[in-house]
Amino acid sequence: QLQMEESGGDSVQAGGSLKLTCTGSGKMTDSCRLGWYRQPPGSQREMVSTIESDGTTAYGNSVKGRFTISQDRGKNTFYLQMNNLQPDDTAVYYCLARCYIAKATHYDYWGQGTQVTVSS
Repeated sequence: QLQMEESGGDSVQAGGSLKLTCTGSGKMTDSCRLGWYRQPPGSQREMVSTIESDGTTAYGNSVKGRFTISQDRGKNTFYLQMNNLQPDDTAVYYCLARCYIAKATHYDYWGQGTQVTVSS
């Protein structure tokens, strides 16, 4: 069972940058899709970005062109580089490792979240 831990959350001004890091307690195998999600105040959790073992990425529409996800599975770590942050990016950011056992069976391993606050 993986334990995930985020770091890098902070308070920044609009236009600033942050880099989030997620580290797993064990190996994130090629069957794991890694991702960042966020939950703004009073809103539901939403997908920010995901990355597959082959490097295929996906982004939410609101972050395309500003955020970049990357990975280093050899270090059991993946990242989210966030540029040109805006107040609407304020949220608790969670990392997720979704690891597939079979085509329709997976386990989700969530981190505890890290706060990102962007002031105007």
